[in-house]
Amino acid sequence: MKKIEKAVADQYFREKNRYMVLYLIIWFCVSFGAVLLAEPLSHISLGGFPFHYFMGAQGSVVTFIILLFINAKVGDMIDKKYGIDEARNVKLSEGKTVDH
Repeated sequence: MKKIEKAVADQYFREKNRYMVLYLIIWFCVSFGAVLLAEPLSHISLGGFPFHYFMGAQGSVVTFIILLFINAKVGDMIDKKYGIDEARNVKLSEGKTVDH
């Protein structure tokens, strides 16, 4: 398995963690922002329900699922940027040899 220099590994994890914090902030704002802004949002209707009710019941869950897909895509891009190859790592974990 290819060794990664410590400085590059630190940079890799710093970038992954930065995006994770961003996702958590977005999810927090969507989840609790609807509650904090319930009165002004009650004038907006979505599917016959007040917007703040919709966000509390379904919106935060849908946002979380969307963020999961975005995280997977961005994570793959970061892995490629730093030369981490998932297919190669799977072969190594199965005990198969990999040609360099």
